[in-house]
Amino acid sequence: MFSNRKVRNRRRAEESGWKLPVIDWRSLAYGAAGVAVVASFAWIIVRALDNPIDTVTVQGRFQRVSPMELEQAVRERINDAGLVSVDLAGLQGSLEQLPWVDTVSVARVWPRGLQVRVVEQVAAARWGSNGLLNARGELFLSESRFIPPELPRLSGPKGSEGMVAQRYLAIQGRLVEGGVRIAALRLDARGAWEIDLDNGVRVRLGRRQVDERFERFVAAALRLVVQRSAEMSYVDMRYTNGFAVGWRNGTRVATADELDETTEG
Repeated sequence: MFSNRKVRNRRRAEESGWKLPVIDWRSLAYGAAGVAVVASFAWIIVRALDNPIDTVTVQGRFQRVSPMELEQAVRERINDAGLVSVDLAGLQGSLEQLPWVDTVSVARVWPRGLQVRVVEQVAAARWGSNGLLNARGELFLSESRFIPPELPRLSGPKGSEGMVAQRYLAIQGRLVEGGVRIAALRLDARGAWEIDLDNGVRVRLGRRQVDERFERFVAAALRLVVQRSAEMSYVDMRYTNGFAVGWRNGTRVATADELDETTEG
């Protein structure tokens, strides 16, 4: 009696126990073989299309960049890569590091060519002695052998290139409308701003309320600066409501309230 009960319990345990799933090894083998065939076929196609790169076409408007030097740079960087295996993104990034190159796009031209389109940097201002900034305020050359003489000179502490360029772009149009241009714009280590105009007059804006002081200069002092620049040395806008003029004969006349720069010097 007890023996029969043990047998029945053993059977229930065997029936309720976990069993390995049944694997269709034949279907699995067929699937793996199909994947291998497709991969092999794709590899054959890639190898068939991965032709050597024979021609490199460089396009763009060039003033500072040499198309021949760009083509040579492309050939040096592709090494022995074929038209399919060539790393277009890496090539593009490498070419954009070249002097005076702003942006680059690279495309395959079947069956054996590359087309390279280049946009040059446009210098909007000089930075310090030999640096050049583009219109985005980016220092794209720190030691340029060629400095366009007509460019204004911007300067400031290291890392302030973008901020100084942004202010230059914000105020230059207002001054041009008034009849003068910026020859230099400086931000010193204390955070004070100065403008040198192309007529030789210096404008002191100081550290605080710079935008408001510039607006006051345009509204109240710019006409005087244009009319009497030969007699003027500087205009000091660091006053509460007015400004002071430094004349070339050495006199200094404040036209409004007291100097509002007790913390600036």
